[in-house]
Amino acid sequence: MTALTAALAAAVLAGLALGSVRIPPAQVLDILTGGAEPSPFRTIVLDVRLPRVLLGAAVGAGLAVIGTVLQALVRNPLADPFLLGVSSGASVGAVSAIVLGGVFGLGAALSTAVTIPAASFAGALLALVLVYALARSGGGGFATGRLILAGVAVSYVLTALTSLILVTADSADHLKEVLYWTLGGLGGARWDMLALPCAVLAVGTALLVALARPLDLLLVGEEGATVLGLDTARFRAAVFVLASLLTGVLVAYSGAIGFVGLMVPHAARMLVGAAHRTLLPVVALMGAVFLVAADLAARTLAAPQDIPVGVLTALTGGPFFLWLLHRSRTHEGAPA
Repeated sequence: MTALTAALAAAVLAGLALGSVRIPPAQVLDILTGGAEPSPFRTIVLDVRLPRVLLGAAVGAGLAVIGTVLQALVRNPLADPFLLGVSSGASVGAVSAIVLGGVFGLGAALSTAVTIPAASFAGALLALVLVYALARSGGGGFATGRLILAGVAVSYVLTALTSLILVTADSADHLKEVLYWTLGGLGGARWDMLALPCAVLAVGTALLVALARPLDLLLVGEEGATVLGLDTARFRAAVFVLASLLTGVLVAYSGAIGFVGLMVPHAARMLVGAAHRTLLPVVALMGAVFLVAADLAARTLAAPQDIPVGVLTALTGGPFFLWLLHRSRTHEGAPA
């Protein structure tokens, strides 16, 4: 934990110092401690980069925590926050709010603070209800495989709906804004955008850490967890709702950033094992470090052009997913 905390501090300092305008780290520390005089560097650090770095840390930590929990709930190492189509639902809601906000003349501040998060919440919840309805259709109890298939199907449909909204948008400005948002980016971060995602991250992670024991019970299997007194169906439903709401909030402020919740949990388990009381705080720190570093790369690789961070996470996450899929098949084919 100490090493990860130091790594996060180093990543934050690098994120504040590096970019299209490079600022010496000593001067960044002077600005953060209030010792620097007003200057353009002070404005860049405090008003531009610091909100972006803090939002990246919150989103990275949240997505990593959600991915860890989903992998435990469905007992599938390929699971991530986008498994159930909840992120796609949040995307539909947020994109609709962006386009309709322009049509009805809503101000940018109102759209960012009210309509986009609210629409993202609604889209995430509607996607969750639809996935659960499909997963339980035909009667019978909850089945993980059916839930995964329902999530994939709903995700494809909602992604197509997002694309339809995108190509039918009247304004070229809206088209560019929505396209950048769907690729995932932190460039629009401001101080007034930090309160809700940070509060949701703190409360949600605390609740999930408190649920570490039942999450551990799921690792022994459905029957074993039931014998040990866990109502698996009710517990899964409650945690899926919590994970979906967390995803909806984060997606509303950062756009669709994929693969963080897939890669980070596997790396964390290699360090501390699978016990969730220890794993979840480590995952949160690693997710924060990863996304802050990825966003730093996104705005420095082609400076002064700002690459959406979701593009870089996809470029790294795609090969990781293929490697993980290959490893899973290798283990399945290995002799007992």
